[in-house]
Parts: sequence; C-alpha cells; structure tokens
Amino acid sequence: MGQISPRLALLVLQQFDKSVSEALSQRVTAKVTFKAKLNTYRFCDNVWTFVLHNAEFRETPVQEIATVNKLKVVACDGKGPANVKQV
Repeated sequence: MGQISPRLALLVLQQFDKSVSEALSQRVTAKVTFKAKLNTYRFCDNVWTFVLHNAEFRETPVQEIATVNKLKVVACDGKGPANVKQV
C-alpha cells in the first residue's frame, strides 16, 4: 500500500519530462551562461558526463552571478522517439 506501479511511475516521469521541456521552450526568456574548469568528461552509451570545478553562472538580463565548487552534468539526446522506452 502507498506505492504506485513501475508502469505508472514511468508514465509520470515521461509526462514530467515532456511538460518541463515544453515550459522551458515556451515560457522562459532569461538566458544563463557559465564558465568552469573541466575536470573530467565521458561519453558512454550516448550519454555525456562532465565534472566541472569552480563553475560560475551568469543570468541575463538580471546579471546575477552564482558559483559552485563542483558540478556534475549528465546529458543525453532528447530528440526522436528512438530514445523513449515505451511501456
């Protein structure tokens, strides 16, 4: 009791990803740039992993600055139905 099925969990996550992607592409107007020192990187199974040190983020037009000592970025191709596992 109190748990959802794995199938429903996957459907919820897929809908969340779709909704966030749509909202970011249509509603967000600010831009963020960053610079950092690249410590390590890896590309395995179509997934990029970057470990960055001393990352500095700048938001425009506000010009706020945020810094992070260590940042891990994991990125994959979000385009095309080939990357979506159907349940």
